[in-house]
Amino acid sequence: MNTRNYQYGICGVYCGQCPNGNGRVKMMAGELKRLVDTVRYNWVKDVVKSFDFDEFRKGLEWLSDSQCPSCLNGGGAPCENRKCASRKSLQSCLLCDDYLTCKNTEYQRDVYPFVVDNYNRVKQVGFEKHLEEEEERTKAGIDLMGHLERRCCKVVKLEDK
Repeated sequence: MNTRNYQYGICGVYCGQCPNGNGRVKMMAGELKRLVDTVRYNWVKDVVKSFDFDEFRKGLEWLSDSQCPSCLNGGGAPCENRKCASRKSLQSCLLCDDYLTCKNTEYQRDVYPFVVDNYNRVKQVGFEKHLEEEEERTKAGIDLMGHLERRCCKVVKLEDK
């Protein structure tokens, strides 16, 4: 099995489950851009002076034209993980015995604590099997949104109308 066919991050996060890596952000921004253009919301700039419609539209344009190609293809945020894994000739940080204490994976362990489970799973079943399982989870609709929403949106309250 060729690991290059999988959308995984060197750091231990599976990119295929990330809304920016799997194209969800791109698709939804494109849909919103289409709706805004179709309904012709450009009138908002003349009515709501505090809302910069042109900048909003540029943002939608940018989001709808971009998708993270994953760090394996040169995308993602600049990080030391790729350099370190390359120096150690590792396909992933999950294959490094220092993963749980490495300063380079501290961010991932903090923001995506499930990567510790990924590390332990790789130890149990191997890297290829782990990627296969993550891909199956992706196909079943599992993504990072639930985790990210719980982390970023501590309280969600819908107002009664």
